Amino acid sequence: MNYKLSLLVAVAATAMTASVAKADIAVATAGPITGQYATFGEQMKKGMEQAVADINAAGGVLGQKLKLEVGDDACDPKQAVAVANQLAKAGVKFVAGHFCSGSSIPASQVYAEEGVLQISPASTNPKLTEQGLKNVFRVCGRDDQQGQIAGKYLLQNYKGKNVAILHDKSAYGKGLADETQKALNAGGQKEKIYEAYTAGEKDYSALVSKLKQEAIDAVYVGGYHTEAGLIARQMKDQGLNATIVSGDALVTNEYWSITGPAGEGTMMTFGPDPRELPDAKAAVEKFRKAGYEPEGYTLYTYAALQIWADAVNAAKSTDAAKVSEVLHKGGTYKTVIGTIGFDAKGDVTTPAYVWYRWNNGQYAQVK
Repeated sequence: MNYKLSLLVAVAATAMTASVAKADIAVATAGPITGQYATFGEQMKKGMEQAVADINAAGGVLGQKLKLEVGDDACDPKQAVAVANQLAKAGVKFVAGHFCSGSSIPASQVYAEEGVLQISPASTNPKLTEQGLKNVFRVCGRDDQQGQIAGKYLLQNYKGKNVAILHDKSAYGKGLADETQKALNAGGQKEKIYEAYTAGEKDYSALVSKLKQEAIDAVYVGGYHTEAGLIARQMKDQGLNATIVSGDALVTNEYWSITGPAGEGTMMTFGPDPRELPDAKAAVEKFRKAGYEPEGYTLYTYAALQIWADAVNAAKSTDAAKVSEVLHKGGTYKTVIGTIGFDAKGDVTTPAYVWYRWNNGQYAQVK
């Protein structure tokens, strides 16, 4: 009797050990799933879902399947910290997030303390990777890189003309505006207006009236597509034909949904369209077959998980410190957004920004 009991216990223990060994690895994406920037949260969620499905179909990571968690921070810093704590408590090993820099920066402190590796697909504020946190990376560029390009564009195309620089007070928006201002001023030109606006409002007519009064020729907007779209439309309503110039947050079809023809000619910086890369072809076809167009940060999020999975396999561990060590060794990773490597700070080693222009309801890279 005792022998049989011991045998049953041994069998049960073996089964339990095997079950634990094959337990799913929890990974997550975190961003604005709700709120006015939810279009970007959807991009991240869709990208992560497809990446998880594809990696699992190929055998998973370390022989284990991935399980996806989704955190909604609504681009609110306090909510982002709460989400980060919830994900860490849930045992998440990796987070592709957050979207807004104002969320990624405070959340990164939680991930550092809790041993969670973070790769942001979209947060461009330099501070994110200037904190000295070994577990923090991004697959996009930085505001100071975008600002250099934007400032150069304004100098070349609006030299001696009236330029306004606006921002929404967010870490992302103000970061872009300040870097653009810095580049413009370094080139010998002073902006006519530098002013903040409040995100979430609907009426920017007073601000637009000031722009019109100062005969502004170009308006650099450091902020997101919702407010930029409203400003563009209200400029058109008041007969101000200044060009809107902005950053990567305007690379979404929702911008034109807000502006209509008032968005014509809007210029913005973003990375080269990864949908055109050979390495993205299979993934793009899957998205489109499912009725989803993988614009904006969809493929950036997909790539973040690809990189983490490759680094985990190389480290033979999901431990954030060990995976971070692999990522910091200077190797490169083949992804749907191209070949990616990281510098000592966690920034990509080959950042690239190009210009896009809105024309007749579509945005396209300016060749």
